[in-house]
Order: sequence, then structure tokens, then C-alpha cells
Amino acid sequence: MKIRPSLLLGLFLTCLMGAIALSDLPSSASIPTLFNTSANPPLTVSSDTAVASSISITDGARKTVLDNGLTILTKEVHTAPVVSVQVWYRVGSRNEPPGENGISHQLEHMMFKGTADRPIQFGRFFSALGSQSNAFTSYDMTAYYGTVERDKLEAMLVLEADRMVNSLIDESGLESEKRVVISELQGYENSPDYRLSRAVTRAAFPEHPYGLPVGGTKADVQSFTVDAVQRYYETYYTPDNAVLIITGDFDTETVLAQIEDLFGEIPKRTGDAPSAGVIPAPPEARQAPIVLREPGSAALLNAVYPLVDIQHPDVPAIDLMDTVLSVGRSSRLYQALVETGLASNAGTYASAMIEPGWYDLFVTAAPGQSLEAIDEVVLQTIEVLRQQGITPEELERAKTQLKTFFVLSSQDITSQANQLGYFEIVAGDYQYGDRYLAAIEQVTAEDVQRVAQTYLDPAKRTLGFFEPTQLDGAPEVQGDGRTTQTMEKFDPGEPVDPAEVARYLPPIPDTTDSSTQVLPEKFTLNNGLEVVLLPDSSNPIVNLSGWVEAGSGFDAIDQAGLASLTADNLLNGTETNDALTIAKTLEDQGAELLFSSRREGVSINGYALNENLPLLVQTLADVLQNATFPADQLELSRQRALSQLQVELDDPEQLSWRVFRQTVYPEGHPFYSVPTEASLMQITQADVMNFYQTYYRPDTTVLSLVGDFESNQVKALLSEAFGEWKAEGDRPELVYSEVSLPPSTRRLNQVIPGKAEAVTFMGYGSALSRQDPRFYAALVLNQIVGGDVLSSRLGSEIRDRLGLTYGIYSFFQAGQHPGPFAIVMQTSPNDVDRAIDSTLAVLRQLREQGVTTTEIDTAKRSLISSYSVDLSAPPVLVSEILFNDVYGLGLEEIREFPTKIEAVTPDQIQQVLDDLIRPDNFVIVTSGPARGAIDVGT
Repeated sequence: MKIRPSLLLGLFLTCLMGAIALSDLPSSASIPTLFNTSANPPLTVSSDTAVASSISITDGARKTVLDNGLTILTKEVHTAPVVSVQVWYRVGSRNEPPGENGISHQLEHMMFKGTADRPIQFGRFFSALGSQSNAFTSYDMTAYYGTVERDKLEAMLVLEADRMVNSLIDESGLESEKRVVISELQGYENSPDYRLSRAVTRAAFPEHPYGLPVGGTKADVQSFTVDAVQRYYETYYTPDNAVLIITGDFDTETVLAQIEDLFGEIPKRTGDAPSAGVIPAPPEARQAPIVLREPGSAALLNAVYPLVDIQHPDVPAIDLMDTVLSVGRSSRLYQALVETGLASNAGTYASAMIEPGWYDLFVTAAPGQSLEAIDEVVLQTIEVLRQQGITPEELERAKTQLKTFFVLSSQDITSQANQLGYFEIVAGDYQYGDRYLAAIEQVTAEDVQRVAQTYLDPAKRTLGFFEPTQLDGAPEVQGDGRTTQTMEKFDPGEPVDPAEVARYLPPIPDTTDSSTQVLPEKFTLNNGLEVVLLPDSSNPIVNLSGWVEAGSGFDAIDQAGLASLTADNLLNGTETNDALTIAKTLEDQGAELLFSSRREGVSINGYALNENLPLLVQTLADVLQNATFPADQLELSRQRALSQLQVELDDPEQLSWRVFRQTVYPEGHPFYSVPTEASLMQITQADVMNFYQTYYRPDTTVLSLVGDFESNQVKALLSEAFGEWKAEGDRPELVYSEVSLPPSTRRLNQVIPGKAEAVTFMGYGSALSRQDPRFYAALVLNQIVGGDVLSSRLGSEIRDRLGLTYGIYSFFQAGQHPGPFAIVMQTSPNDVDRAIDSTLAVLRQLREQGVTTTEIDTAKRSLISSYSVDLSAPPVLVSEILFNDVYGLGLEEIREFPTKIEAVTPDQIQQVLDDLIRPDNFVIVTSGPARGAIDVGT
């Protein structure tokens, strides 16, 4: 069962750690039955199957209900000194009355604006706690969550109890946040996928809130009043309509007593909550497709079939059907559409919701391919499944993939809490996931065929086409592309004193102790390949990360895209296995292996259940040493790259980043080159093979593994798999030319027709590398400047006070070599100049006045606490220890990082501020609608 990210709209507050890559999910006595419906019999499993199921997501979970109706789910997980605190409310866009579409989402934003007792932006509290906090609104729920060190648990509970009942909803705050929400909605309007999906879903659900966008419409958002939002808040944000979930390193009895003290006196709802409405009968499907002919880059297809609700006993078979159709390279739609060159991308999603949902199918056409021809193949592929069913091999593979997905999505405590909350809200039972997994085991091939026949009836579908009117995806350039400093001057508001934030929080003991962090071990093969290992028996998954110094920096300008095409084709065949054999070998065991080209190298990411680690390692060794790059697969990859290029040129964020890079770096610099249609078309099979043989070498490769394994066995496995790999000739080295600052501010504007929001990047090209001794001070400074969307200087001013953007943040892209410092924000086209000038004003204020010691201390605590939370997630940990080795930082960096942050002094911060924050020397690139364009969106 997949929870589709596009169904969740939210306020994303996770702090950036400074270096990001652009371009580059015990007692059951008090538990109700799983289903409570007379229309459908409950999904049941035999006791033998339930006992046989070895996967459980609820082991150790406990449910408690307070007298005021608050449901509490607790699960102790003592693998790391962190906890996740989440509050899920049983309200989403399905509950919204006519004329108030998006009010659930608007209220979610308002929940961060402060309370009567704590009249400060809540993002500041979460940043001060080092919390990785977030919130989202969906059709059936609204949720708030944060993951922190265990000593911050009480503070998180205090904040959540306060805003459950005391949130401030006033005129000025609402007007500011309405601007932010409209900016968010118009950002979605930039995506043709979003516009097509909205039209198709509306046609499929014309009389139901599921047919309306979760975030709302611009017209409805503009009409929201304080009274309407306050009434909605008082109706749905009550303890008897909420689920509080806590997972991680805590004592249940102690925490339950704290919860009783903090939440127990909050009154329950008086009267019944408004009904979400009567479920309408599905409309008759349209025979003719909905056609959108609008500016865009790629042709798109979207089809929707009506489905059942999550409580229906067909759900497990539907999900297996979905897996057979679209999960992995061996899936039927991938083979029929992508492997034939008809599409560059294809996928499906089976919704699992409180009310009957839908099956969503979406395809991106390859350049020059007809949507009508693609639709014929889609229908044929589905009809073959409906008439002939699936093979036993496909059924077993799909079951393995689903079960592995559940294990994979339970690796960290945040994900575990998410699952408990989702199932408690949508299915009415947090134990639903265990019963679902047991039911998966009972599904037969006949069941899968039956649900395909029942639900994938072509007569019931709603179909939509997006036909782009600007096929080349080429942006226009507005003006001469060069301007001097912006003219208007804006005075930023006074920054909020962190001490004022601290006085509203309960006392927090300083118990952070990085010295207990287990260190990895490292060994090097005779051929120079480096391996970093960190055994962890708490999870049956082994996560693998890797790095090969074969990135796009080695691309010649006339062959830009060569590194990426090489990486994309590694899994397309070796001397002994073709692409489909490799895919099935991995997918049969629920394993995955991915390669992605970045500026300085190729990133490797993979995972497998511990018993399947040998298979994962052997496959990796085979493709790194014996790839053959078949001509037909290379051509398909080229077509997908051309399609992606069109999308990139039509996306304001990607286009701005592309132009920014080519402006701040001189031609000939390794970070300058970007793929073009001409460069991609020029690359031959011989070029790819030569690149592979030159740059894929053991002495430029590092692997890291974290998971349930025995180190000596893994060492033997890796030695056998990679021991014969030889490096020929001298190790390739990149030459980095000097990058100078522009003498003054330079503005470039890229116009993309049909867009609603603009995206701006501003900064310069060469700030610092990961080895730079100023790095730790730069991280602390960045946290203050723009490292957090709500609590930073930029976030507080541009987003929170002025309401000019949905999001603004800054980052240092520090790698093996100096990368850029940049600020990125999304704004209305009519707010671009004011947002840019206000941002520059904040930076000039920083340079003139500096930062306070309290700000520095708060930023340091936030980074240190957040780092501890980061390391509790195995996929993050395996990447962290990999790059510590790649950057030459040593094995002890995961222990020493907090100490190095703590050691940063105000003088070092001031030096970095003087050296690296240079607003009068910025390159500023904006992409989106023409300046002065009228905001669009319904």
C-alpha cells in the first residue's frame, strides 16, 4: 500500500544542513474491529497465515484513550536517543463545505502562527528544539509531526497541547498567510501534471470533495475570513477528533502521565461534527478524453478508474495488481511503454482512503509519440491482464515487493509513527497494516485477475490528455539579461530575539552526548576500492550507498550529458545478463539498485533484506565491471534524457538553477556544462563505453553499508566480488579554474509561457568546500540566514512577516571542491522585485549589524540536535558515513561534528559573514511568467 506524496500538501520545515544537491515514506484488547461496515465483509485472515507473517509494524505499540476522547498511540523504540511526536486530526479537504475548498490547508498554515500564550511563530520553537518538523493536509486528515532528541519530548508535547486549543487566528496573520498559500497554489500551477490531474479528478468526482484540490482554489482562499477559519478550527481541532502518536526512546508510563497533565483538561467537542456528506454514486465515465492544450514541454496522459475504500476486502489484491502493472522495470506498463520508446515515464497509484477513491494512471510521452497510440497500448496491456491474469512468478514478486516496502518504510521512528497515524485515521485501526500484510499472503492470481476485471473497466474510466503548445520547451529571455542593482529599498523588520523564544519553552536538559555514537569501520581492497561498514541489527534491511568519481564535471561542453547517460545505462546489460534479467533478479527479492550522476561523481543507492545482500553486491559488482551499453537501450535512454531536458526547460526552478550555474561559472569550469539537445544527440555508444572505461575505477570508488550483517562476512563478500577489478593508468583529475565574483549585481530573467509563479536563485559561484576550515561556521551562519524556512532571518521576514513567498531558504553547496552559495525562493511574478529587494536588504542588515550571540547559540543547538535525529534514520546514516569518507573527514566525524559546531565562535561567524555573504556581488536569475503577468489559477 503506497501513500502517494502528491496527495499531501504541507508546510515543509525541515532544516537544511547547508550542503544540498540540486540537479544534481501491544495490547489489542481495547482495539475495535478492523472494519465496521455493513456494505462489505471485513478483510479476515486465517490464524495460520497471521502467525506465519514475520513482518509487523505494530509490535510494542499501545493504544490509550483519555476521558476527553484523545486517542494516544505509543511505541517504544530504543535504537536511538530520539522520539517522534505527531498529532493527526480527523479532518481534511473531504470535510470542507462548498465555497471553502482549501480551508483545512489554510488552517494548517495558521497553526504555526502562534498561540495566545506563545505569540511567536511556532517554526522558531521547532528550530530551537532541533526538531525535524513538518505538517501536511490531505483528503482525509491533517497532521503535524516533529522528531527530536528524547530530552525535547516534553517541550514538543507542551507545544502541541497549546496549539490544539489556543492557536491565534487574527486578521493580519490570516491575510499574510493567505498570500503564502496562494503562492504555494500558484507554484503547483507551474506543473502541467498538476493541471491535468486536477481536471481529470474533477471530472471523475464532480459532486464530491475528492474531486477538488486539497490545497484549495485561489478564489476560495481569497474569500476566507477570520470567523470562518476560527469556526473550522473550533469544530475539528478537539481531542476527541485527534490522534497523538509517540514513537522512539521514552518510557510509556511516564509519557502517558505527562500527556494526561497537558491534554487531559482540553474539553472535547460539544455536539456532533459536521458530516463530510453523502458519498455520491460514481458519475458515468466520459467517452471522449479531456484535452488541455496549454504551454508546456511534454505530452501527458492521465486516466482515473473508480475504486473502493480502504476497508474493502479487495484492497490487498488491488495493490498487488497495481504492483504487477507499474512497480519496477519488469512491470507490465514499463515494458509496454518505456522499454518500447513510447513513453519516458509511466506509473500508477491505487488510493486507500476513507471513502471510495480511485486508481490513477499517468504517462509522460516520449518526444514525438502520440498520446492516442500510447492510450491504445495502455488499454491493451490492461486488457491482457484482465483476460489472461498474471503468472505465479509475477504474483510472488509483487508480494515480495510490497512486504519489503513495508519494512523499508519502517526503518526510522518518524515513518513508524506515520504508519500508525495513517491507519488509525483512515482505517480506524492502527493495526490495519499487520492485518493487511497477512491478507497479502492469501491473495491468489485469480484474485488479482478478478479485481482487474472489476475495477479496470475501460467504460468506467475518465481520461485526460495534456497537449503542449510549446513543444521545444525553450524559454524566452526578457530584457537584455543584464541590470545593475535593484532600485527600491526595503527596511527589514527587527529580528526576533531567540531569548524571547526560549522563555516560552520548558527547561530542557542538555544531555546530548555524541561520544556514544557507534563508529563505522573501514577497509580498502588492494585495488584501492574503499569500504565503510556499520553493522546494525535493529533492522533487517541493509542500506548501501556508494560514490564513483565519474560525475558531470568530466563532461566536455559538446558532450554534456555523457556522464548522466553512462550512469543511466549501467543497469541496461552486462556481459552475462540483459536489462530485464538484472531487473527481475533484484525485484524478485524486493531489492533495489540506483545510479545517479551528480556534479562531482555518480551516486549509488541500494537496499535489500539482509539475506539478499549477496545478490545486491553481486549485481553491483557486475554492472560496475562488465556493463555493455546495448545500442537499443542507449537510444531509449537518450530519448528519455531529451524528454527530461524539455521538462527542465519548462520548469522555473530547474531552469533558474541551470542558468544560474552557467552564469556564475566560466566556460571550461567542471560545473559549467549542462546537457542540450545537440550535446545529447552527439553522444555515441563508443563515447559511453570510453567514459565508462576511463572513469569507473576501483580507486575512485567508495562503498558504505549500514544494516544487519556481520562485518567479516561482508568483507569476504566484497573482496570476492570486487577483488579482480583493476584500475588502468593514472587516476583522472578535474581541473578547476578560478571563479571570480561579479563586480556588481547581475539580473537575468527567463520567461516561460503558461506559468503562474516565478522562482529566483541568487548568489555566486565559489564559496567553500567541505574541507574548508570555515565550513562549520558557515553552517551556523546559514542556519541563521536562511537554513530554516520559518525561523531564519529570511524566512521570518520574506515569508512570515511580508507573506511574499511560500518558501525561501539559503544553502552552501559544499563538496570536494568549492560550490556556490545560493538563496532560492518562489514568488508571484508581481512580487519578484519586492522579494528580491527585501532579501538583499536583510543580507545588508546582517553585514552591517552582525548576528547576536543568542542567535548563534540557538543555531548551534538546532544543528546539533537535528544532526542526532538525522543519524537515527539508516538511509541518512549510510549516506553520511559515505560522504565523510569521500570528503576525507575520517570515521570519527559522525561523533566530532556536534563538537565542531559547538566550538564555532562569534568571531568565526563574523569572518564568514564578511567573506561569504556578498549581496552586492550576486547573480540573480528569475524564471517564470513575464514581469507584470496576472496571477493565474482557479
